[in-house]
Formats: sequence, C-alpha cells, structure tokens
Amino acid sequence: MNDKYIELTVKTSPDLVELLADFIMNATNEAVEIGTDTIVLRTSESTETIEQQLKELDIECEVTKEEKENIDWIKAYQDSVQPIEAGEFYIHPQWHEAKDGKINILINPALAFGSGHHATTYSCLQAISKYVKDGNKLLDVGCGSGILALAATHKGAVVDLCDTDELAVDSSKENFALNGKEYNKIWVGSANKTDEKYDVVVANIIADVLKMIANELKSKLKSDSILIVSGILDKKEHIVTKAFSNLDIIERIKKDEWVTLIYKGK
Repeated sequence: MNDKYIELTVKTSPDLVELLADFIMNATNEAVEIGTDTIVLRTSESTETIEQQLKELDIECEVTKEEKENIDWIKAYQDSVQPIEAGEFYIHPQWHEAKDGKINILINPALAFGSGHHATTYSCLQAISKYVKDGNKLLDVGCGSGILALAATHKGAVVDLCDTDELAVDSSKENFALNGKEYNKIWVGSANKTDEKYDVVVANIIADVLKMIANELKSKLKSDSILIVSGILDKKEHIVTKAFSNLDIIERIKKDEWVTLIYKGK
C-alpha cells in the first residue's frame, strides 16, 4: 500500500452528476463515490489525464485535488454505505446481512452505477414495488447497475434491459449474476432497438433525454401498460409532462428535488 493517495473531487449540478460519474468510471478502474452533486475518486495513480479530459468536456464543474494519508479508505467507504429499504425491497452490499421479511437485492456500490440511495432510484423502486406484477414483461431503459430490473425480476417479471453505455450493460450483467437472477434480453442502445411491447417500461434517466426518447418509450406500451419515468429535477418537470401529455399520470412521487412520474398507456 502506498503511503499517500489522491482524492479528486468533482462538484457539479445534480443533473450532471451521473453523466460525469459515467465518464470518470470509464476512465479508471478505481472506486468512485457518487453524491447528490459530487463525484469523488480516490486513487494512488496520477489523475492528470482525467483532469485534462474534464477540462476538454467543457461541462460546468469544479475540480479539487488533495493528497492524503493512505488509510484503508475502501473499508471506510464500505462502512459509510448503509442498506436502504424502498417499498418491499432491501438493497444492501455484500458486507451487510440480508433482512428477513424483505426482498433482498445485492448491489456493491463501488462497482455499480446505482445502489438505491439516489432519490430517483429510490422512488422507482417504490413504484416497481407497487405496480409490477408476477408475469409482467418489463423494459428497463438506461439500466445502469440493473437494480430496477433486478427488483422487477424479484416481483416475477420477465425483464429486458438496455443502456447506451456498454459499461452499464456489463455492470447489469454482473449484478444479475451476483443475485442469481436471469434477464430475458440485454443490449447496448436504447428502446428503439426492440419491436416488443411491454406491460411496464421504466426509464430513470434525465428530463432532457426523456424528452428526446419520449416517442420511443410510448411506442413500447400497450393500452394498459405502466410507464415509470424518473431522473427529473422538479424545475424541469414541465419538459417531461409536455412530452408525455397524451398519457394519463396516475401517480407523482417527489423526493428531495427529484420527481418520478407514473403514467398509464392509452
């Protein structure tokens, strides 16, 4: 173990956190900690290349770097990650015990895009707990860690997953294997790569992307399907409601400044 390590902190607006986190995780194999408006990378390697690439992205963010004494920060990080309950689900890393009476899902946050702690993921899990039924066919668009599809599988759904990031697809595959669960199909890309219709479609992305792919998502619905869209900052909610104005909202979930909308197909 080296005596020192570098802690690189990237502070940005909440709607850009996942985008920058994906970029950093593509650039390094080190553990990345994701907060509401920060991404923290801890590494014993040089961060100069990543810093330069962040500048070239021309995305508004504040980057700070600090050299620290090398304690066992992986253990410290593990100790800081607590299990969460959302609806029927209990999301926990491998270093925490399962909980009786709950649907247990294993997610190791240092190795994944989503662990249920973000408000949008939490709200989607609540919606899945309420609306997904045994035998449903579900599509998870922008699957990330696969946590939402995994939750649906535990409810008895047959799931397809997709993400435009190949690393996310790999992460989903790993988490399905970790939980001993199976998906039906998984691919790199978006909803436009399938002609199937689904009982439930979930898209936890960001408002601007939801607007862009609104017609794709709606084309995957049956007349009585459920559509769960999330990743929506409250100040951008109007963008999404306008894009899906021809569907009926049956529930709105707000947690912190994040909104999740549940629609019924027509």
